Amino acid sequence: QVQLQESGPGLVKPSQTLSLTCTVSGGSITTSYYYWHWIRQPPGKGLEWMGAITYDGNTYYSPSLKSHTSISRDTSKNQFSLQLNSVTPEDTAVYYCARSTLGDTGYEYDYWGQGTQVTVSS
Repeated sequence: QVQLQESGPGLVKPSQTLSLTCTVSGGSITTSYYYWHWIRQPPGKGLEWMGAITYDGNTYYSPSLKSHTSISRDTSKNQFSLQLNSVTPEDTAVYYCARSTLGDTGYEYDYWGQGTQVTVSS
């Protein structure tokens, strides 16, 4: 059973950098052919895909967030991380990490973290 757990600060000040880590257990982040995602849900809105890192270290980003988003991984700790620079209150959301494969019609998610609330406020 794969488990994902998000961790990071619950409160970030505007213009600062948000850093979150997803710790994976029960499976390796280097196992073919999985994708490891960051997804967020602002209050009252739907899910927003932010980006992903693949089993072999390639990264993909949402075009709208690419300029201030970075996803990396630490294979020795079986973790992957999100950095979101220059945050604003609009970045307030529940942040999720998730695993997927890439199917014929897109990402097919099978495991999610429980989510972590991040509030951007001074």
